[in-house]
Amino acid sequence: MSTWTLGIIGGSGLYALDGLSDVRTETVETPWGTPSAPLTRGRLNGIELVFLPRHGAGHAIPPSQIPFRANIAALKMAGCTDLLSVSACGSLREDLPPGHFVLVDQYVDRTMGRERSFFGTGCVAHVPLAQPVCSRLAGLAADAGEAEAVPVTRGGTYLAMEGPQFSTRAESELYRQWGMDVIGMTNMPEARLAREAELPYASIAMVTDYDCWRDEGESVDVAAVLAVMQSNTVAAKRLLARLAATLAQTPRTASPDGIETCLDSAIITPPTARDRSMLERLKVIAGRVL
Repeated sequence: MSTWTLGIIGGSGLYALDGLSDVRTETVETPWGTPSAPLTRGRLNGIELVFLPRHGAGHAIPPSQIPFRANIAALKMAGCTDLLSVSACGSLREDLPPGHFVLVDQYVDRTMGRERSFFGTGCVAHVPLAQPVCSRLAGLAADAGEAEAVPVTRGGTYLAMEGPQFSTRAESELYRQWGMDVIGMTNMPEARLAREAELPYASIAMVTDYDCWRDEGESVDVAAVLAVMQSNTVAAKRLLARLAATLAQTPRTASPDGIETCLDSAIITPPTARDRSMLERLKVIAGRVL
């Protein structure tokens, strides 16, 4: 029976996990640099967890400067079998109020200038991303939230914006016209990179505010966001503890979405044309096929 090693990427408000046993800290260096913070390993309700705060200690790293490639590579190198993102977001729907959790299943990426791929000149790959999250992991996380009486919506489209500024009202209204559900600054290119690393990825987007679309007198206020974020973090920790207990009783098999083998048909550069130095870097995330 295969076992789970769950990597948790903590976003705004979630900077540590409670209740871990056998806790140890690992400093990791990857071919793409140093991750946001040292990894914290431990066991929770019977499974191995690897925790990484996305914004670093003290929330010192802004969205556009998060070392996304180093973060995903570090979690892959640490032996994670699956990745769960936990992040704050704004709501673009009246029926997704602050305090609500959305298990994202789609993305629209509006970020700019971020490194989006491990691959490049010397070894080119095109991974499928039609279904960007692992349906099984997202479903199990939703089940855990419902079991803990956390208000959860299964499925939703996350608009990834550049930041660090919040939206203009015109942007917010445009995204609503597009049919977006929530808006945030950090799930992309994170989800893209997780797919290239063949790691099943799911995202819990925790609503903190209504962005700025509701009326002329209301906009995003950091103080109000922080107040909601605190209660969201408490609920997220309950959800994660319940999820860990469930995973401990669930044999891990390959993702039903074929994520662990997505590189089998994704690398387009023939072996004779591949750059050796690029291949050396790629070993930690694509060694299975290289």
